[in-house]
Amino acid sequence: MAYNTQLANRIKEQLQFFQEVFTDKKMFGGIAFLYKGKMTIGVIKNKLMVRVISEKMETELKKPTVTPMDFTKKPMKEFIYVLEDGIETELELLHYIELGLEHAKSKL
Repeated sequence: MAYNTQLANRIKEQLQFFQEVFTDKKMFGGIAFLYKGKMTIGVIKNKLMVRVISEKMETELKKPTVTPMDFTKKPMKEFIYVLEDGIETELELLHYIELGLEHAKSKL
């Protein structure tokens, strides 16, 4: 199944408002957006994929629209999925972009 291109386009639109430069790359059968080569956020099928620093994982996973990313059938460290209901507004989407960017910057 292809990834949700409408969601990918929403992300691209939001990334224009950042000073940082992002690149995109096809990954996991979807698309990922990278900052300085570090994955930040992406789309797999209809789910938003986000890298989150470990200190914020517990808080994010308490949200009903967030699950651990289990692409390999077991949870991946510092990755979450966000269901469509969790990113209905641009403000919600922006929150996850900022989390992903924070994670990428922590790895530089």
